[in-house]
Amino acid sequence: MSFAKAQELLKLAMMATRRSGVSLEDIVEEFGCVHRSAQRMTDALQAAFPQTIPLDGEDRKRRWHIPARAVAALLTPSAEELAALKTAINELEAAGMKPEAATVRQLDRKVRALIPPEAGTRLAVDEEALLEALGHAARPGPRPVVSGEVDAAISEALKGPFLLRISYRKRQQDKPSERVVAPHGLLLGVRRYLVARDTAKKAGAPLQHYRVEEIYSAEVLEDSFDLDPNFNIRLHAEKGFGSFESAAEHGNVVWRFSPEAAPYARRFVFHPTQVIEEEPGGSILIRFQASGHLEMCWHLYSWGKSVEVLQPAKLRAMVHGHQRKFDVLP
Repeated sequence: MSFAKAQELLKLAMMATRRSGVSLEDIVEEFGCVHRSAQRMTDALQAAFPQTIPLDGEDRKRRWHIPARAVAALLTPSAEELAALKTAINELEAAGMKPEAATVRQLDRKVRALIPPEAGTRLAVDEEALLEALGHAARPGPRPVVSGEVDAAISEALKGPFLLRISYRKRQQDKPSERVVAPHGLLLGVRRYLVARDTAKKAGAPLQHYRVEEIYSAEVLEDSFDLDPNFNIRLHAEKGFGSFESAAEHGNVVWRFSPEAAPYARRFVFHPTQVIEEEPGGSILIRFQASGHLEMCWHLYSWGKSVEVLQPAKLRAMVHGHQRKFDVLP
C-alpha cells in the first residue's frame, strides 16, 4: 500500500469512529471518488481494522462504524494540526469572540493531554517553528473594544437559543435604552453586529443589527424562542459588503479596475457573489450584489484612482472627489 493510500485509510477510520459511522455517500463526497472505489475502500477498512461493524440504518443505507478505542493510538495530532488550533484561538480572540476562544483553548488542552510523552517534545518544537513562521503570535490592527461579560452572554443566548436583555445605545441616542431581543447570529468584520429580532416589534418585523461595542450590558433570560426557519447566517452575511447590511442599499455593484491594478484586483475576493469580466485594454469589471456603501467607501479609498465606481450611482457620488494616487496598492 502506498503512503497516500495509507493516509486515506487512516482518515477513513477516523470518519468511521463517528457515532453515525460512515456511508458510501460520505466516502464519495470526502474523497471525490466513484461509488465503486468507495466500496473498495470499505473492504480495505474492514481488512485493516477487524473491529469494523457494518450496520444497516432505517434509511436502508449501510454504514461502517469503528469503536474509537480501536484507533486511538493512531490519532496523535501533527504539529500542523496543533499550530492550526493555536491559530484558531488567536483569530477568535482577535475577532473579540472570547467565549469561543476559551472553548477552543480547552479543546487544545484536552488534545495535548492525550499526546504520548515521547512524541510531545518533538511536536512542541515543530509547532513553535510553524507558529513563528505564520506570524500569528500578535496580530496588529485596530479593533473595537470588547466586553467579556457581554460576549459571554451573547454566546450563551445563541446556544439556547434564549432571549437576551440588552442595554443598547443607538448613534443618535445620548444614553443606552433597554430592550429584549431574540438573537439569531453574529456578523464579524471591522465591527461586530448581533443579528436579532426586537421582541417589542410586531411579528414578521425584519431582523435588526446591533453593534456589539454599543451593548453596555447583556443578560440571558430563561425564556427560549423559535428561530426564524428561513434565516441562514451565511446567506444573510452575503447581503452586505462587510458586516453592515441594509435592504434599502442592496443592489448591483460594478467596479472597474485599471489595467495597472487589475492583476492585484484579480487576487481579491471582494464578495462571495462576485463575477469578473475582462475588458479590452487590460482593465476588469467586478460585479456583485450587496449593501453597505460606507464600508465599500472605506475599502475603495485604499485603491485610490485605480478603481472607478460604475454602479450604484449613490456610491459613485460618495467616492467622487476623494480618490488620490497611491504608490502602493492593497
